[in-house]
Amino acid sequence: MFRVIGVVVLSGLASAAIAQAAPAAQSTPKTTPQTTPQTTPAPAPAPTKPSAAATNAIVNAALPDDQAAMKAHVMFLASDAMRGREAGSPEFDIAAQYVAAQFYAAGLRPAGQDGGYIQKVPLTTYKPADKGNFVLSKAGVPPQALVFGEDYTPGANPGRRETAIDAPVVFVGYGIVAPHVKRDDYAGVDVRGKIVAYFGGAPNSLQSEERAHFASPATKAVIAADHGAVGTITLDRPGQARGRSFATQARDWDEARTTWANPDGTGENAGAPGLGTISAAGAAKLFAGAKAKWEDILKQANNSETRFKPVELPGTLTVALKTSFEPESSANVAGIIPGADPKVGKEIVILSAHLDHIGVGKPDATGDTINNGAEDNAVGIASLIEEAKRFKASGKPPRRTIMFLAVTAEEKGLVGSDYFAKHPTVAKEAIVADVNLDMPLLTYRFEDMVVFGADRSTLGPIVSKAVAGVGVTMSPDPDPAQAIFVRSDHYRFVQQGIPSVFLWPGQAGAGKAAWAKFFADNYHQPSDEISLPIDWAQGIRFVDANYAIAREIADGDDRPRWNKGDFFGLLYKGYGAR
Repeated sequence: MFRVIGVVVLSGLASAAIAQAAPAAQSTPKTTPQTTPQTTPAPAPAPTKPSAAATNAIVNAALPDDQAAMKAHVMFLASDAMRGREAGSPEFDIAAQYVAAQFYAAGLRPAGQDGGYIQKVPLTTYKPADKGNFVLSKAGVPPQALVFGEDYTPGANPGRRETAIDAPVVFVGYGIVAPHVKRDDYAGVDVRGKIVAYFGGAPNSLQSEERAHFASPATKAVIAADHGAVGTITLDRPGQARGRSFATQARDWDEARTTWANPDGTGENAGAPGLGTISAAGAAKLFAGAKAKWEDILKQANNSETRFKPVELPGTLTVALKTSFEPESSANVAGIIPGADPKVGKEIVILSAHLDHIGVGKPDATGDTINNGAEDNAVGIASLIEEAKRFKASGKPPRRTIMFLAVTAEEKGLVGSDYFAKHPTVAKEAIVADVNLDMPLLTYRFEDMVVFGADRSTLGPIVSKAVAGVGVTMSPDPDPAQAIFVRSDHYRFVQQGIPSVFLWPGQAGAGKAAWAKFFADNYHQPSDEISLPIDWAQGIRFVDANYAIAREIADGDDRPRWNKGDFFGLLYKGYGAR
């Protein structure tokens, strides 16, 4: 699952786990102070992995046939031999071939390229090639070179190997244009041919999913480009903005990023290029001589609801950046069950899950370096395969076509799903819905399901009816502030105007503690492996629920549609929103 989710969600769930552990600690008998020897406590022994025999006893325990079939996929995909299935690695390619073979066995027709199951996804890893140059020029004074690591850190432009811009700078607050809440940070200013500078983040008053959308650097860059800006700068707010500090950015300035590649080897770049981050000290230099004082702007930024007036800053900023690229390749895997209905059979319902994980990293406390990704997201892929087999076993073809799609590079920023959504192997206008399976936690008996995005389209009632049929209730998002709706692969379909939802076993009953424990102890760690206490009977229940959902969508009389007036439906011109 996309890393940002874990970082954010962990903050709440980990604290819940600690709170639950507290009573046990308090029940320890106290020793009378006068009789307690004054000795230094011995250090806790380092954790050790269970023996191979103990692990094998857990992994190879006998199960009913349906549970064993599901587990077998995870045994392979999350094995050490797959080395964490990092997108672009040989092991990921093996995993993709495995999924293609399973799709074939499930009776799916190939829906990739050239009559096969594979869609090739060209990737590029890019990063700043040097520290760049930022020079501020103002009338009457010599040009002033900003200092790397003190005043600025450079961006990396995925769209060009060399970026050279000499332009005025305009401060535009948060860089948000949101007519539905009567907000336009660009009002009254012309930024065509100029650089825009803004704060990261978004006002807390915005609905959580909309706030995440507007806080996204990609959204801000697109808005800037729509207004004619030639580049963007993010202004640092010391101690205020969530995320990495300026010092951390300066330390990791040449960190690599990944996107899908254009034919010339450069990367996808939908908005104005991000030129870099300017520190508070650097911003003071930019604002020197402006009508608005930087000190006042920074104080006002303490309140996320402040609506700043645009400010044209004096002088011009010359920016020179170099970006290096390393080509990689990966693959999405796609198979379909053709729809049988002569009227709606050409409409396509996509069931998606990401196949990649984060590969090999630093050793954990036991010395393990392989991030196996059993729950994240081998279980999701196993669910997808077993769901496909249900359709074949039913003997009843769906009315609409169903596509089963395993995507790559989710962990690198939803890259594989973005590539497919923009370069689908089927007619784009035929895709009517996406249901995404990402990291379903199966270590407890779930009593409910959380369906992110259910309240935005007619998929909500469809899913509610389907899960009720298998004895599961549907619960609202337990923590809307985290805006998970915009943070997994289904969101790339939302951005193409397609109604989409994302499913998780819920937090009723034992769920809350189970999720807290997973995020604290296993998420994006080597311990997310097949030896976790996964209840495979819950895996079958999860497949049951998802099969019912897919059936309901595929066989319904009406195609899914956005709720009238929904923000995302309107923004991306989705069916039914107007």
